[in-house]
Amino acid sequence: MGGTSGAAPEVPVVLEASGLSRRERIELLRSRIAAVPARGESVAARPDRAPGTEREVLPVPEPLAALLPQGGLPRGSVVAVSGAASLLVGLIAAVTASGGHAAVVGHPRLGLLAASEMGAELGRLAVIPDPGPDPVEVAAVLLDGLDLVVLGLGALVVPPSRARAVVARARSKGATLLVTGGGWGGAEIRLDATVHEYDGLGRGCGRLRGLRLSVGVEGRAFQRRTARVDLCPRRGRVEWFPESVEPKPISRVPSGAA
Repeated sequence: MGGTSGAAPEVPVVLEASGLSRRERIELLRSRIAAVPARGESVAARPDRAPGTEREVLPVPEPLAALLPQGGLPRGSVVAVSGAASLLVGLIAAVTASGGHAAVVGHPRLGLLAASEMGAELGRLAVIPDPGPDPVEVAAVLLDGLDLVVLGLGALVVPPSRARAVVARARSKGATLLVTGGGWGGAEIRLDATVHEYDGLGRGCGRLRGLRLSVGVEGRAFQRRTARVDLCPRRGRVEWFPESVEPKPISRVPSGAA
């Protein structure tokens, strides 16, 4: 989806960690953390809480909040995300748009334009496209001072003992880690999304005006829940709508194998 207009978006901070020694990588990451405003000036100062719980959560696109028992991503947790890239981009956009600071590790093809169109504040986003030989260590260091860290594992399988250590760090720092790809056992929540339908495409041509996602959520403490949500341009940006209330119905064009 495209075609939104307006002022040029802020540019995210891009950190080049490849080719650096372990000490140099850590110093680079800590320098980035030091540049982030104190958590009292970010989304952490205005934590959302689900009714009846004191656990703080990070915001998500509104149609997804109903799928999550606490209405957002619990702080101090590890969340596995898979499927359509729009889901990951939407989560990043929701956190940064609410004043949080985030970093994306190991996602060289992240759709920054799509994130901006969904309302992301790119000035609150650091991107480390090539984190070097140990992306888990890079993500763990960033948990010290950011609200959200996204870790692309590629084909890496994280041993359970190391995963538990990172979970403990996230919990102690009040940060949320999103992991994609690879193997990470024991995630508290798992989200996945598939493209169900497109709007605007037909017979191999046309302009994409919107899409419908089938989103699933499951966790250690709750059974799987699913919903369909629509992503459509509105008021100069791409917004998320529950399927039943989207203002302009999506055309019934099957997504095929997407």
